[in-house]
Amino acid sequence: MMAAGRAAECGASVALIEKNNTLGKKLLLTGGGRCNLTNAEFDTRKFLEKFKSDGKFLFSAFSQWTVQDTLNFFNARGMATKIENEQRVFPASDSARSVWDVLVKYMRESGVAVIFDSSVSDIIISRSPIPKATGVIFRDGREIYANAVIVAAGGSSHPETGSAGDGFSWLKKIGHSITTPTSSLVPVAVKDLWVKQLAGVSIADVKISAIQNKVIRDTNRGKILFTHFGISGPAVLHMSKAIGELLKTGEVVISLDILPSFNSEQLDAALQDLFKTHSNKKIVNSLNDIIPSALAPIIVAQCKINPETVCNSVTREERLKLIARLKSLPMRADKLLGADKAIITSGGVSLEEIDPKTMRSRLFPNLYIIGDMLNIDRPSGGYSLQLCWTTGFVAGTAAAILKDPLSA
Repeated sequence: MMAAGRAAECGASVALIEKNNTLGKKLLLTGGGRCNLTNAEFDTRKFLEKFKSDGKFLFSAFSQWTVQDTLNFFNARGMATKIENEQRVFPASDSARSVWDVLVKYMRESGVAVIFDSSVSDIIISRSPIPKATGVIFRDGREIYANAVIVAAGGSSHPETGSAGDGFSWLKKIGHSITTPTSSLVPVAVKDLWVKQLAGVSIADVKISAIQNKVIRDTNRGKILFTHFGISGPAVLHMSKAIGELLKTGEVVISLDILPSFNSEQLDAALQDLFKTHSNKKIVNSLNDIIPSALAPIIVAQCKINPETVCNSVTREERLKLIARLKSLPMRADKLLGADKAIITSGGVSLEEIDPKTMRSRLFPNLYIIGDMLNIDRPSGGYSLQLCWTTGFVAGTAAAILKDPLSA
C-alpha cells in the first residue's frame, strides 16, 4: 500500500493486485490488533544496528525515508501516535484500523486502482533486448502488463491472511536466489505442564537463557508472556530462531531469572525482609509482593515447601531453595510454533541481487522487491513494519520515475 500510494503520488498509473477480497489483512493483525507501526529510535544508525549485518544494506533506503518520516506521514493525515515500552509506537486509538484507514485513503487520493480477489501465478519476463519484467499472469489465466513491477507479497507468516510465500516461488522461477523462509520471532512451546497454569500471566522484566548440554547458548532480557502452550513475548521471540536451531541438535532447557535486577545475595536480603514484614502470613501469599500471584504456588511447589508454611517458620535451607528457583526457573523447550503463529519469517531474496538505493532487482531493471520479501532478519518492536514503509516508499518513488528500463 505504501509503494502503490507513493508511485501514484509521483504521477504513475498504478494497479495494486490483491489476493484477498479486502486490503491489509495481515496489517490488521499486527501488534495484537493495535499495530506497532515503528520504533521511536530517531538515530538512523542506532535504528539500523538492530538489523545487525543487514543494516549496512538498508542505510541508503533509510536516508530517503526515516522513522521520523513515518510518524510525519501518519500524523499529518490525522492519525495521532503514542510511544510505549521499548520505544514501540502505536496509533493513539490502539487500533490497527487507524493505520489501515490512512493507507487506504492515501492510495485512493493518489489514484491507485485496486484489483481484488486476484491471485498471481507468475511474473512475465521478456528476454530481449534485455531481461525485464513486463507484467504478471493471474491464476485464472488473465494477464496485466506494466512498465514496472513491485513485488510486495509478504513472507510466510500468518498464511491465513494470504501471505503464504507465493512471491518467493515467482521470483525463484525467474532466477532470483531465495533463502528458504523459516519461522522467526515465533512463540516457543514447552513440555512442562505447569506452564499451562500460568496462561495469560506476563512478567515485564525477565532474563531468559537457552541452555544445551549444561552450557548457556543464548540469553535475552525483557518481557515474557505465559500461554496455554508455552511462552511468548518480546524476550522469547527474539531468541526463538536460536532456540529452533538448538532443538535440531538436542534438548534445550529454557531458564528464567524472574528477578534479574537482584543478585543472589540481594535477593536473600530482600526475602528475609519480606518474611520479617509478613511473619504471620503464609509463604505463598507473601511472595505475591515480588512475583505474580499465580507464579508463587508453582515456585513454592518446585522447592518442595509446604504452601501452608508461615513466613516466620521458613528455614534458611528453604529460603536458599527459593532464591535458586527464582534465579533459575527451568522448562524444557518442545518446539517452535508454526508460520501461522510467527510474527515474521526469516529468509527471502538475496540482498546481493537488490540495488539498495532503489530496491530494484539487479537481474531485471524494472522489477522491485520490498519488505518481507527481502532476506533481512529484524527484531520485534516496530522494525518489520518500518522496513515495509521505507522500502515501499523507495521502490514506489523509483518505479514511478522509471521511464525506460533499457536506460536503467
